[in-house]
Parts: sequence; structure tokens; C-alpha cells
Amino acid sequence: MQDLKALVLAAGKSSRIVSVSGGQPKPLIRIAGIPILAWNLRWLSSQGIRRVWINLHYRPEEIRAAIGDGSQFGLQVRYSYEPEILGTAGAVRNLAPEWADTLLVVYGDNLIRMDLEAFFLFHRKHRPKVSVALFDRRRHPHTGIAGGLVTLEPDGRIKVFGEGGMNGGSPLVNAGVYLLEPEVLRHIPADRLYDFGRDLFPALLAQGDAMFGYVITGYCLGLDTPDSYHQAVRLVESGEVDLS
Repeated sequence: MQDLKALVLAAGKSSRIVSVSGGQPKPLIRIAGIPILAWNLRWLSSQGIRRVWINLHYRPEEIRAAIGDGSQFGLQVRYSYEPEILGTAGAVRNLAPEWADTLLVVYGDNLIRMDLEAFFLFHRKHRPKVSVALFDRRRHPHTGIAGGLVTLEPDGRIKVFGEGGMNGGSPLVNAGVYLLEPEVLRHIPADRLYDFGRDLFPALLAQGDAMFGYVITGYCLGLDTPDSYHQAVRLVESGEVDLS
């Protein structure tokens, strides 16, 4: 696990949550007094990750100032600046020269707890191009933000990946943590906006490439809106979610 590199996505603007963020980058919004991004870096370090990239676009100097070189988290942090935002998958394509093995991708404005080693072993067992961490909205704490509803085959292969709301459909939801193999690079166009959920994952499924879904233990708190942020605060303050 210590050789596994991670990309933490932190380039997005905070337009949907500006009443909470005050305009600062969304990953720097504080939960229990600590920025969301710092919670994520603490978690990655606790799971044995040592080398991390963070992609930047919106007010990048503020994230650099808050995180520095990552040594405060026991990490080696490097930054990938995007003058024009490239989207979640485009951010991975932008790191192509640095990427020669399995890559972990984490959304920097979510709060998630899961067993990364178990996820990695699951990925190695099935050997797909992509494995997607999923939470079950019936039993895992969450904030009602959908990152795509997913239907699985009995063996864990993803049958359907659909963007949309929480109403109806599968109880399994994209948790915004992925393991990717370098082969996916050829499916991501260079130098333009390209997302995992809207673009890459549907394209891979349409052409018959295997993707697998791994159901986590723990929780996934999406923090895209003021309502979801306040729900996360309630979960933390009530003790239902433990950030440590």
C-alpha cells in the first residue's frame, strides 16, 4: 500500500456552497475546526498512503498555503495546477507522465472512511481497469448527495452507472474513491473537460470494459451544498460519524 500513489481532487469552485465557504476553495471548508482536505490527508496517511498529488485550479495559493509539502500529515504532497479546469478524469490525464501503476483517486471535498487495503485487494483480485467504491444509502451515513447510482452483477461487476438524484433506483451510490489502471489513459482526451461520472465510466461500460464496484464499510459525506454541509455537521456533532 505504501507504493500506491493518490490523486486528491481539489480544483473545483465553491459556487454551490458559497454561503458556507465565503468563496474560499470548497476543500478548505472546516468541519469540527479542521479543513475537509486536511481530514482527507490525515485519513490517507493513516491508511498507509505516502505520496499524494493534489490538483488545483480555483484560488490555488490558499490550498498550497494550508497544506504545504504534506509533511504535517506524514505525506509527500505535490501539486498539479490546471489553468483551465479539466474535470475529474481530465485531472488524471494531466498526470500521465507521472503515472505508471495503479492510481488511487479521492474527491477532496467529500468526507469518507473505508478500508483502503481491502479495496486495493479487491481491485487486484478482479483486475479491472477501474474499481469504484460505493456506499449503501440504506445503511451507511451520508448527506443525500448522489455521485451516481450503481447496479452490480452478483460478482461485483458494474452493470449500470447512472448520474442523478437519490430518488428510486439502486441503493448503491458512487462514493468518489477509485482505483484506476494506466490503460484508462487512452480513453481520456487531453486538454479538455472530461469527467468520470458523466463521460469516462459510461463510455467504458458502453464498449464492454469491466468495471467493478466495492461496497465500503464506514460512511461517505458529500459536501456540495449548504444543506449537505449542515447535515454533515449534525452527523459529526451527534456522534453518528467519527472523523478521527
